[in-house]
Amino acid sequence: MEQPLPPIQPTPITPPNTPDSIYHIDLSEPALPEPTHPLELTEGADIIHGAGPGPSAISSIGTLSLALIFTASTVFTVSYLQTNADTASKKDVGNQVAAAAVPVQIAPAAFASTTLQASAAYVLDVTDNHILYSLNPDAQLPLASITKVPMALVVSEVLTPEMRLVIPRDTGYPASPDRLITGDTWRIGDVIDLTLAASSNDGAEILAEAANESLRAKYPLAPIGGATSATLWRMNDLAKQLGLSKTYFLNVSGLDESTTQSGAYGSARDVATLFAYAASTSPRLFAGTTQSSFSLMSLNGATATAINTDKALNAIPGIIMGKTGYTDLAGGNLAIVFEPVPGHRVIAVVLGSTETGRFEDMKKLVAATQDTIK
Repeated sequence: MEQPLPPIQPTPITPPNTPDSIYHIDLSEPALPEPTHPLELTEGADIIHGAGPGPSAISSIGTLSLALIFTASTVFTVSYLQTNADTASKKDVGNQVAAAAVPVQIAPAAFASTTLQASAAYVLDVTDNHILYSLNPDAQLPLASITKVPMALVVSEVLTPEMRLVIPRDTGYPASPDRLITGDTWRIGDVIDLTLAASSNDGAEILAEAANESLRAKYPLAPIGGATSATLWRMNDLAKQLGLSKTYFLNVSGLDESTTQSGAYGSARDVATLFAYAASTSPRLFAGTTQSSFSLMSLNGATATAINTDKALNAIPGIIMGKTGYTDLAGGNLAIVFEPVPGHRVIAVVLGSTETGRFEDMKKLVAATQDTIK
């Protein structure tokens, strides 16, 4: 479990109008005479077209909405949900997920003798819309680093993978293989991959800060002030959009706020809904979570290695995405999207287990799913 990050007082900024400008955030601590390295975000000339939606994109969204009104009989297909990842479509998919038909609870024989250490668990057959297993699915429990999934989703609304990010402060511990060093320049996509796979709390904070002003500009209702306030607001807004009635976020990493207050709460059922949305709209965003480890190189030649925190990874067939979580308050959490057979999608969630028990719990659920879906 990583230690809480010190508070950061940012200098308010106005997002520049040109895509090749640099975003500056003063990350200096008021009590220190020397400021830390400013966070800089630029976009290369070869990917200017990949910037966040401008007026033309907003116009397109309006046009799409009108078209949907005049074609009310049109029904979203599964392939549409899995392939349309633009901002307008993500909103439509989110509404579709929230309004989806209630899955049918069944009792497969393979799960009859399943016993878990977890406080809550949920296995959803997305393809057939069946609940294969359910244990306290609506209990509101600490989410820990599962919180990084909605963080990545909302950050990716305004930051493209090829954007360049200058690291404002060292991350992790000095000997950590995933450590990012102040002043190194990384692709946003690489920082997201590393943050999700290695479950870096510092990485989550830095990404949330980098996206904060752009999200505030995109969502006028987002609060003013705070290095990550707009990002955090959008995370909660997304939870509301998806109908996650038990879910809310107090920070962008999921780290415990105190010995009695978690950084985020939600239910196993809510997490399954969140992961259904994430896997259908942004599968490439979470591709790094399917690898046991990988090495990355910054644009200035620095290297970092992400070691996946999911120790059950090798036992999960057809893994599409996954995320671990562990804090003192949460215990051990793990959620995955996988295909026990090609093309048959299943989501499994374990909350409130132990640090090692979550992996054993998940292996049991995966094995029972494989026995059920052949």
